[in-house]
Amino acid sequence: MADEETTHEEQPSRRDVLGLAAGGLAVSGLVGCGPGGDVASSETPVVSPASHELVEPLYFSSTVAMAEALAAGDVSSVELVESCLQRIAEVNPALNAVVQLDGETALELATQADAARARGESVGALFGVPMTIKDSLDTAGMISTGGSKGRASFVPQRDATVVRRLREAGAILLGKTNTPEFTLSFETDNLIYGTTTNPWDSAMTSGGSSGGAAAIVAAGGAPFDIGSDYGGSIRLPAHFCGICGIKPTSGRVPRTGHIYPFGGVQDSFQQIGPLAREVDDLTLLLSIIAGPDGVDPAIVPMATSDPEAVDLGALRVSFHTDNGIRTPTSETVAAVEDAAQALASEVASVEEARPTGVEDTFELGALYSWDDGAAVARLSRAAGTTESSLSPGDGTAMGAVALDALIARWWDMRSRMTGFFDDYDVILSPVNAGPAFEHGGLAEAGLASFSYTISYNLTGWPGAVVRGGTAPEGLPIGVQIVARPWREDVALAVAKVLESKLGPFPRPLL
Repeated sequence: MADEETTHEEQPSRRDVLGLAAGGLAVSGLVGCGPGGDVASSETPVVSPASHELVEPLYFSSTVAMAEALAAGDVSSVELVESCLQRIAEVNPALNAVVQLDGETALELATQADAARARGESVGALFGVPMTIKDSLDTAGMISTGGSKGRASFVPQRDATVVRRLREAGAILLGKTNTPEFTLSFETDNLIYGTTTNPWDSAMTSGGSSGGAAAIVAAGGAPFDIGSDYGGSIRLPAHFCGICGIKPTSGRVPRTGHIYPFGGVQDSFQQIGPLAREVDDLTLLLSIIAGPDGVDPAIVPMATSDPEAVDLGALRVSFHTDNGIRTPTSETVAAVEDAAQALASEVASVEEARPTGVEDTFELGALYSWDDGAAVARLSRAAGTTESSLSPGDGTAMGAVALDALIARWWDMRSRMTGFFDDYDVILSPVNAGPAFEHGGLAEAGLASFSYTISYNLTGWPGAVVRGGTAPEGLPIGVQIVARPWREDVALAVAKVLESKLGPFPRPLL
């Protein structure tokens, strides 16, 4: 773990980036379908019938494989937790991904889980499976900083809703993973813990803001983590680190207990979702964390659906390799084209087409910074933060007339984008204009590079990422799969096809 003396190199925050831009599951039952209160499904989520097996080394096994092996008695929770803790000890000095760790408690809980299972007690879908959690989500009894210095020793009394649901399903918390301050950067770096590196190349960023989560999952330190996505913060680190992840539909998963809370003009931008090494893991995890909690008022009691039930042969797939804002690298273009070709024999049609309105994404980024940092200043005061990595506002908050015009333009973009689904069911695109960039290289990478993910924060649509290729320097390249609102099942079904046809890819050499 890093300490407060870790060197921090100040970089433009995501708020700065977007302000500058303006100037320039297989589930057996219904999940989250009640009328109010905490209505996450009480039924045990069921994963696809496909075989999932433990692998060697044990820590590289998937979440589903671990859960199935535990249920079958083929492995103990203690073995899994010890394996992950050993891996964290091996790789974290280079990664600086896990910033709080409580192996002693994790092993105690694993011992208790094994004993409970031996007694034949009823257990949850993740009973005994280890996990890490992004430090932007509150964890009772464990320091939760959100990357902000005022919270360097803050220990919450209660879990974030998604953390509580995972613990109730039996998952065992190993530790917390690094995040930029208030999650507001495309790089993972803060004044408390310093910088998280990429498991494929320590000179490169793991992305932000779920960079610690993606790095440790990719390296085998945990089978899954939970990230948050405000402008690409699940999808971008998944792309940079070579794993999979999903940003759910706006209104799917509660943000209760997240450092950057629900509410405000940009409320619909921010989603909570899982990061893992296999697509089936995303399906299982999403089914556990989705559904209203009676606190976050934006969450809709909408059932999740089974990706295995999707009729792939009826899907109309579109793909585009250039959003009209920033042309990607040739290898990124090839990865998307290869993904489109891989789907051709599985779906009804594959056509090159781009939603009208996506080209407005960069300019609409002004919505992220319209208040000149007033919300961040409020959160900083509440956290007791006096020294921040985020740039202060310059006193030029957007006036009512300009904000009204911008919001009207945003909704027009959403309307034009929505019409695209009259002709298509799926959108394939780059995740970013390039692979991971060097630490401190955000400006050089180009602010427009991040527009590929931001488009779908503006629309609120679900977007999954799987690895699709490899850059010449050996860095992973992801492919983004977007579906219409509430159809995470479609995005995940397509992601699973691509996972099976484009992989397997090598593991990081750490």
